[in-house]
Amino acid sequence: MILALTIAVLFGGGVYLIQQRGMVRIVFGMSLISHAANLTILYAGVPAWRGEPFPDRTAMTDAADPLPQAFVLTAIVIAMATTTILLTLAALGRSDDTRSVEPEDDQSPLTTSARSLYKPGHTPVDVARRAQKQSESPAAGDAGVASDTRAPQREDHN
Repeated sequence: MILALTIAVLFGGGVYLIQQRGMVRIVFGMSLISHAANLTILYAGVPAWRGEPFPDRTAMTDAADPLPQAFVLTAIVIAMATTTILLTLAALGRSDDTRSVEPEDDQSPLTTSARSLYKPGHTPVDVARRAQKQSESPAAGDAGVASDTRAPQREDHN
């Protein structure tokens, strides 16, 4: 009875935390639900608590079934991976609000030239013209460099 109440409290607390807005609370809620699931598997897999599965200590007919324990061990690994993914999303996402819009970063290394040419409301033809103008103009880094490419003349001081 105590184990059933523990499972109910863990599951109820997990559901309550998942329904909250904060990402960390959602992660804690998922963790509580996974603990409740592990206890449920153990509780359902063992009708009566049995002895250790060692032949010298307990008869094999009275030994505990290792299958529920193997399931719980697998569930622990899966819960750990799920928690890691959720914590990564929480750290990278910074927000679970889908209405927030990140400001554009013009200096982002992920910005391609095609994205920098596109402006809202412009047609693909406008973007193509802007790309052509940009490719015809000298590079921004060459803007003050002289166009004379001849080798410098040596002066003779005789």
